[in-house]
Amino acid sequence: MTNGADVRTAAAEFDRSSVAAVESAAEDERKQVLSQFPLEAWAELPLKRYALGQTASPGSAPTYCRLLEFLTPSLGSIKGGSAAKHIMYHHVSGEWRLAAPLRGMEPEEAWVNLRGQFVQAFDAVAAGDFDALDDLEVLRYGPTLVTKTLATYFPEHFLPIYAGEHLRRFVALLLGDSAQGGSAQGDAPAWRSNRRLLKLVRAHTEFEGWSRYEVMHFLYRHSDPRPRQRTIWKIAPGERGRLWEECRTDGVIRVGWEQVGDLGLYQSDTDLKQALDTHWPRKSGGSLTLARRLLAFRDLEEGDRIVANRGVDEVLATGTVSGNYRFEPGRPEFQHTVPVDWDLSHAQRLSEPRQWRSTFARIDPAFFAKLTAYQADSGAKANREPQSTPVALPEDVQTVLDALKHKGQVILHGPPGTGKTRLALGAALAMDGRAEALDANADQRAKAQAEMLHGDRVHMVTFHPSYGYEDFVEGFKPDLSATGPGLTLALTDGLFHNLCSQATACPEREFLLVIDEINRGDLPRIFGELITLLELDKRNLPVDLPVSKRRFSVPPNVRIIGTMNTADRSISHLDAAVRRRFAFLPVGPDPDAVSGTVGPLDLAAFFESLNTRIARHLDTDHQIGHAYLLRDGAPIATEEDLSAAFHHEVIPLLEDYCLGRAELLHRILGGLVDADTGRPLLMSPQDLADAMATEFTSGGSSPDA
Repeated sequence: MTNGADVRTAAAEFDRSSVAAVESAAEDERKQVLSQFPLEAWAELPLKRYALGQTASPGSAPTYCRLLEFLTPSLGSIKGGSAAKHIMYHHVSGEWRLAAPLRGMEPEEAWVNLRGQFVQAFDAVAAGDFDALDDLEVLRYGPTLVTKTLATYFPEHFLPIYAGEHLRRFVALLLGDSAQGGSAQGDAPAWRSNRRLLKLVRAHTEFEGWSRYEVMHFLYRHSDPRPRQRTIWKIAPGERGRLWEECRTDGVIRVGWEQVGDLGLYQSDTDLKQALDTHWPRKSGGSLTLARRLLAFRDLEEGDRIVANRGVDEVLATGTVSGNYRFEPGRPEFQHTVPVDWDLSHAQRLSEPRQWRSTFARIDPAFFAKLTAYQADSGAKANREPQSTPVALPEDVQTVLDALKHKGQVILHGPPGTGKTRLALGAALAMDGRAEALDANADQRAKAQAEMLHGDRVHMVTFHPSYGYEDFVEGFKPDLSATGPGLTLALTDGLFHNLCSQATACPEREFLLVIDEINRGDLPRIFGELITLLELDKRNLPVDLPVSKRRFSVPPNVRIIGTMNTADRSISHLDAAVRRRFAFLPVGPDPDAVSGTVGPLDLAAFFESLNTRIARHLDTDHQIGHAYLLRDGAPIATEEDLSAAFHHEVIPLLEDYCLGRAELLHRILGGLVDADTGRPLLMSPQDLADAMATEFTSGGSSPDA
């Protein structure tokens, strides 16, 4: 956390005039709110003027919630997530969704209750009784909306910052003590944290005479609490890019699936998946992956990056998200819209086609860096020399590193074949200063991993039932160098003991232990008394080892990544003391990784449908990972490879899961196995691809590009 001296220096250097245009726009937006929703009119405000999701007549004014979330960005953002932040809203299913204290009420009754608490809040602030806000239980379910509302009507009492986590971070910044500022008010509602931040701002002389918008923009520019790792998405503007000219001219990106309505009205991926199932039924269930991508589109933040593509080998432009998602029901199609500032200089034909069969696909930061290093000539569009670009870490690797920083040790868990070990080694490469190897070819990455594991900073071990405390910490083992008669035992330091010794000698560097198959070992026996010392606040705490009686401690610069297959043993079976000391990050099947076709079979659609059936008839822990459908890191491309993977890897795994129950295997694989015996049907590789397409991917489909 930046200290107070840095804040004073940065404040003195901050160009306050750079905020003038935004401040003027914000005041215009505030006047719009006050004009359409005067404070004195709230006591009789009808529900139809408040809530999202209601049918509006053409030309009607926006509801209060739409105005605050989507149409007043200069006043401060409350964008992101679902409409639940508005406490009550009308869902696309036709039902009203209500916050917990209002459930069981009729919509009008719930609205009278909610409206009454808004009025009470206004009266309390007008009277200077800010503590009374905390007693308004219903408003606690919409803290960002309520705080923006109070800041709009009472600008002298609140700053235009509304996210609770951001407020706590800024409080800690101005206090100059991240521990005190970050935890003391951890459970406080956003309006209380906002008031606390305002008092701190007023106590700092460097902010004397500043407007609240100048303060807001300074804090976000100086110490932005939002993730630095920006999301990068590939999004096709219509089939074969047919909407591109319109998107380029209007400065937006648009996608279809308008039948599901406003994406802001969906609270979860499952909620949206059910709507997708209704409109585009599939034989094996709806698309949870598509639901997650649509919600990711809805939640794009300003500064996130977009690649507009046409087909699998043409980049039309790159862009930067410049505003909030909006739903435009007046358009005949492609009603989901996000504003984008487009950069046409990166338009190009790719030398090798990408696996871009779907409308959405995540873009690897390293690949994006290569795209943006290209500059399109006005004529021939020849590639110029790539510019030197810092290596950006993939999102999953960054997530692991962040968890290690906050917890000290992480377990990556998921079904077999999801790439847990690869991700663990990827995080190790990044930690060891070898991030460039993450985007290298398989041979170069393998070479970098071997060099890393031959060094002293990163060690790797695989746990198994015979692995014990004496292997991990210390114990007496046969001394192979002894020359006398009989067996000689010598005290031997274990792997973790040696790693901690190395880390103690080099406190300025981080050391990492990767434990593959961590759940196959007897963890309480292996870690022994050291399980207590893994907690970050107990690092450097000395203990006496029971075998040697030596003093030992775990230094603060040691990190651990473990991997576990949930098909072998679920997280709940791990020792409770172990679970408390590890962060758990799920690593699930990734349909994007197998985007491609084999004959008539859409590989990603088959993969998703198969896992939907497995989750339905077994559980999510026994789904299959994408690695089963990859060859040399790329999706299977031939009928022969598909047949080999299906018969030699997928079916044996499922037979093991089904424990010989033919009827269960038949429910999962359908007509690909005999219903009575569970025996796989014999057919040529070409016929197998046809049969898999018929069994798993036939039926209605959603738009794709």
